Amino acid sequence: MSPLDLSIEVIGWTGAALILLAYLLLSAGRLPARSIAYQGANLLGAIAFAINSGWHGAVPSSALNVVWAGIALFALVRMARA
Repeated sequence: MSPLDLSIEVIGWTGAALILLAYLLLSAGRLPARSIAYQGANLLGAIAFAINSGWHGAVPSSALNVVWAGIALFALVRMARA
């Protein structure tokens, strides 16, 4: 495995961990959905997943995560304006 391939895998697993951690904390009542931490973790996690999915040619997964990141970004912008 090349250093670039390894980096892409680390990015993907980091994205998965961020999204799962955000969901766990939301479900446990530790983070509100309208928090910068929750939406930020979703944004970064989705970007990381999109990179990993795109690298592996998984277009549906990559597209899903681009939309997921867009939703998180939209929420962050709305919170900043409020």
